[in-house]
Formats: sequence, C-alpha cells, structure tokens
Amino acid sequence: MRDPLEPDAATVDGLVRLTHLIYALHSLAIVTGVLGSATIVFSFLCGIPSIIAVILNYAKRSDTRGTFLESHFRWQIRTFWGAFAWWMLAWLLFFTILGIPIAFLMFVVTGAWVIYRVARGWLALNERQPMPE
Repeated sequence: MRDPLEPDAATVDGLVRLTHLIYALHSLAIVTGVLGSATIVFSFLCGIPSIIAVILNYAKRSDTRGTFLESHFRWQIRTFWGAFAWWMLAWLLFFTILGIPIAFLMFVVTGAWVIYRVARGWLALNERQPMPE
C-alpha cells in the first residue's frame, strides 16, 4: 500500500517540470547579468526571474517533501540566500577604501559560484538525482 503522504508519480513529474522552470528562471537572471549592465550576482538576486523562482521555491517546497526534489528546492533556496550574504559582505567591504579590490573579487567569485550551483543542480535534476546536503 502506498503512503498517503508520499506524492504519486504524476505529481512528481509535475514538480520535476516546475523545478526545471525554476532552474530556467535562475539561468535567465544569470544571462541577463552577463549580457546586461548589471553584475551576475545583482541580476540573480534582484532580477524578476530569480525573485519569481525563489517565491515558487517557498510556495511549493512542502509539496516536494519525501522526494528527491526536496534537496533541489533546498539547494536553490540556499544558493539564493548564500549569494545574498556574500553580496552584502562585498558591499560592506566596498565602502572601505582598502576593501574595494576585495569587494570586486567577491562579486566575481560569487557570480561564478552562482553559475556553478545553478548548472550543477540542473544537471543533477536532468539525471533525477538529489543534491547533496
């Protein structure tokens, strides 16, 4: 007998499509940062696609409980808030004369880290693999 709290296959398939959409929204925000005048991190944090993606993460997170997608939602949320924390620290350093070069380096490294996290997560999703803790 199936556990009533465990989602059925059709629900999981729908959540997989939603998770692909969320990764696509994050990727769109990254591409906007690469092609536009904003940095990757700023575009990822403040761009409409990423904001929509994070709202979807929080709104549908409970639906993923007990599936491999739960780890993807956690991964996406942590990526967003981790990037936010590093971005804020870089801005604090930016307002000190000696910290400006370090802040620029942090913006670049955080942008690369965001690209890595979105790419790694999306590749794992394509293989229907969970993300590590």
